[in-house]
Amino acid sequence: MGRVELFVSWHEWGRAEAELGQLVPAETAARVGEAVRFAIAWHGDQRRPTGAPYLDHLLEALEVLVRGAGVTDADVLCAAVLHDVVEDTPCTLEQVSAAFGPQVAELVGWVTIPEPGPGQDKSEVKQAYLRRLRDAPARARLVKLADRASNVQTLRNLGSDRQRSYFAQTVTYIVPLAGMDPWFARWYAAWQRDFADLA
Repeated sequence: MGRVELFVSWHEWGRAEAELGQLVPAETAARVGEAVRFAIAWHGDQRRPTGAPYLDHLLEALEVLVRGAGVTDADVLCAAVLHDVVEDTPCTLEQVSAAFGPQVAELVGWVTIPEPGPGQDKSEVKQAYLRRLRDAPARARLVKLADRASNVQTLRNLGSDRQRSYFAQTVTYIVPLAGMDPWFARWYAAWQRDFADLA
């Protein structure tokens, strides 16, 4: 891989659903469709910091896993679509578990940044969360790798200071996780080369 491959074509669920149905078993595609509808219901009209609809990011993470890494595990794919519902909406892990089962809820739990407790510093809580990812189950790490791949492929859209700090954070905490999977290892290596000026 010479340059980083971008995954930005599944922004409409209709298109994503059609392609997904050709790449995973029908039962898996149906479960992912349920996860998409659940995520849409909770995220509503939320927007990303870039102003893009929240669904764009969730479908990008899904696309990374399916079209990139070749993942067909229904729990992993559902968790990728649902990975921000607990962190960024009033939805709880209990509600995720009730709708999609405890394994999906566990994966979502691993990639949810905890709320700071009384007297805790938000940035320190996030750093502890990022360090803890190295102990996450392999399937949870796949979800996180896809989540971050969606975010960093358009890193240039952020302000210059944010670009550098996010690049450093990704190299320190996320890139080491990519070694578990050959495709992600190649993708993040290409990404790191393409953004090396931010080091």
